[in-house]
Amino acid sequence: MTSTNPMLERIQSILPELASRAAQSEQERQVPAESIALLKGTGLHRAFQPKAYGGLEMSLPDFGQCVVALAGADAGATWAFSLLCTHSHQLAMFSKQLQDELWAENPDATASSSIAPFGRTEEVEGGVLFSGEMGWSSGCDHAEWAIVGFNRMNPAGEKTYCFAVVPRKDYTIRDDWYAVGMRGSGSKTLVLDKVFVPEHRIQAAKDMMEGRSAGFGLYPDSKIYYTPYRPYFASGFSAISLGIAERMLEAFKEKTRNRVRAYTGASVGTATPALMRLAESTHQVAAARALLEKTWEDHRVHGEAKRYPSTDTLTAWRTNQAYVVKMCVESVDRLFSAAGATAWFETNEIQRLFRDSHMTAAHAYTDYDVCAQILGRQLMGLEPDPTMI
Repeated sequence: MTSTNPMLERIQSILPELASRAAQSEQERQVPAESIALLKGTGLHRAFQPKAYGGLEMSLPDFGQCVVALAGADAGATWAFSLLCTHSHQLAMFSKQLQDELWAENPDATASSSIAPFGRTEEVEGGVLFSGEMGWSSGCDHAEWAIVGFNRMNPAGEKTYCFAVVPRKDYTIRDDWYAVGMRGSGSKTLVLDKVFVPEHRIQAAKDMMEGRSAGFGLYPDSKIYYTPYRPYFASGFSAISLGIAERMLEAFKEKTRNRVRAYTGASVGTATPALMRLAESTHQVAAARALLEKTWEDHRVHGEAKRYPSTDTLTAWRTNQAYVVKMCVESVDRLFSAAGATAWFETNEIQRLFRDSHMTAAHAYTDYDVCAQILGRQLMGLEPDPTMI
C-alpha cells in the first residue's frame, strides 16, 4: 500500500539513529548537532514554511504523525525540533520584509522562541528597544532567529500582547537548562539588552489569531495559512506526549515479557495485574490518538476551506490537545508504577519516558486544570476568564 505521507516514511527511516543519541541528548542538555543534521536531512523543518521559499506547507495531520513517530525515539530532541518547525507557520504571518530576511538567503533558517510577555521595551522611532531574560527557548542553540514576547500599549492606550523577531547576533544564550524532564530540548534562556527591533519584525498576537497580521493573505493559494497561529504553534506538545505513550507501551512489553520476581521467580509478564495495566493503557493511548487525529483533521478542513474557526471550535482544539496529554500521562504512569525497581536506573529507557511524559503536561498550553475551566466556561456560555491563557 502506498503511503499518503512520504515524509513519515523518511522519518521512520531515521528513528533508530535518532534513538541511539537519546542518552547523549540528555547528557549534553541539548539536541546533538548530529541529530539536528539528521532531522533537517528529512526536510521536516520546512513543514510549515511558505512554498515561496522552498517550504512544504504540510497539512497538520501529516506533520503530527511525523512528530509522534520522532517522539518515541527521542522526546527531548523532538520537542526542540518540532518547535523550530512550527514557528515557521507563525513567521509566515509576519511581514514579507521579515520573511525575506529570514529565508531569502537561507531557506533552512529556523527560529526558537520565548513568547511569554516578559520582555521589557522602550518605544523609539521605528520600533522598540527590547531587553529581557527570556527563558524556556527550546532548541535555541540550533536556531538563527528567536521569537520573543512582550506587552506594549496600542494607540488606544490598551496593553497589547506582541511578538518580536530578533536575529541570533542580537542575543546571548545562558546555559541554564538543568531540568528533570525533556533534558535534551536545550530550553535555555535568551538574554537581550536594548536590542532594536524594527516595526516590520513585530506583530500583535491578537492580530495573528484573527487574520489581521501583516502577512495574512500573502499566500492566497495556501491551505495552511488561513488559520490562527496558536494551534499550529502548540501542535507538537500533544503529539510528543502521544509518541512517548506509544513507545511506553512497547518498552513495557519488552521489559515485562521475560521479567521474573527476584525473590520468588514468578513470571511478571503473564501475571494478571501486568496484563490488566497493559490493556487499559493500550485502550487509553488508542483513545488519545483517535481524539488527536480528529482534531488535526478539523484543522486541515478549516484551513483548506479558508474557514476561520469559531470560538467553540478554537476552545475544542485547545482543550482536546490538553486532554490527550492528560490521557497519555495517565497511561504512562500506570505502566511505570508496575515496571519494577530497575526501571528507575538512569540507563533504563522507561524512566526517561516517564520523566518526559510529565514534562509534556507542564506547559501552560497543556495544563488541563486550566483547559477544563476554559472549556467549562465556553460550554456554559460564560465569558472567557482573562486569567486563563
